[in-house]
Amino acid sequence: AEQGPLGRWRAELLAEASGRVLEIGAGTGANLPHYPDTVDHLILCEPDPGMAAQLRAKLPTSPPWTVDVQPAPGERLPAPDASQDVVVSTLVLCTVADVDASLAELRRVLRPGGRFLFLEHVADEGNALRHAVQRGATPVWKRIAGGCCLDRKTADRIRAAGFDVDVVEARVMPGLL
Repeated sequence: AEQGPLGRWRAELLAEASGRVLEIGAGTGANLPHYPDTVDHLILCEPDPGMAAQLRAKLPTSPPWTVDVQPAPGERLPAPDASQDVVVSTLVLCTVADVDASLAELRRVLRPGGRFLFLEHVADEGNALRHAVQRGATPVWKRIAGGCCLDRKTADRIRAAGFDVDVVEARVMPGLL
């Protein structure tokens, strides 16, 4: 998926990042190759020690931006209020323990007029079969995929947290229902 559509989607999304950027759930660093030179400072938050170790190993030796890897969960971000130009979440809001607290933290650290860039899988309410499969698979999937909730209404939660959502583009990973 990273060599195909998912990698392209990450590149498209992150091409818009610039200035001071904070990413939650940075995982093993799948976003790293996609951050442009317009980023000045990058805070990568990853609470899982194993993933954070892989993330640190993927850091470029001479990145075009300063980088700070933090063991912080989305619910407790290590940045002052209104200090970030961009906040990023890719495939993480499905797994955080408290979505609303994480979104509140993202709003807290984002400067007025800043941007929230997200790439998330969400409940597919436009396709009854997909939605039914998501609902049915979620209990098992959560146990094998780090707490991932396939049927979470993430876009609705983002709007409810007070973010102005300009564009939500629904895409389906090839090969899935």
